Amino acid sequence: MQARSRHTEQLADLADVVMALSRAIKLRTAADPSVLDLSSTEVTVLRYIDHHPGVSPSAVAADTGLQRSNLSRALRDLEAKHLVLRSPDPADHRQSLLQSTALAAENLAHIRAIWSGLLRDALEGAGDHDIASALDLLGTLERGLH
Repeated sequence: MQARSRHTEQLADLADVVMALSRAIKLRTAADPSVLDLSSTEVTVLRYIDHHPGVSPSAVAADTGLQRSNLSRALRDLEAKHLVLRSPDPADHRQSLLQSTALAAENLAHIRAIWSGLLRDALEGAGDHDIASALDLLGTLERGLH
């Protein structure tokens, strides 16, 4: 029973650390004036579209759990910021397909450079760490939550 309790506590601690890291990374990233200001919903939508080019809005809503009204607003805002392109679905012109733009890719590359620098600086002097295993674990958790 105690082993299960320890495991449960470790999982809760892991979630707590992930939340703290997320907040710290978001604050530091938002402080960079060259990073486009996006809401958390816009980030969710853009990330999904970037990972699934040519996806339909209904698939984005279904897979992200966003309400259609929130998704519609985020898409309008992302289009206005020139981060997402909407084009007619060649198979059904009543539907549209979504794609991230070159500006979105440029912004993401800049953000990833910031993230990499932040984490590299945070690990400086902390010895060797198995980043690949940490990435594998976090990826497994992300897939398990979806």
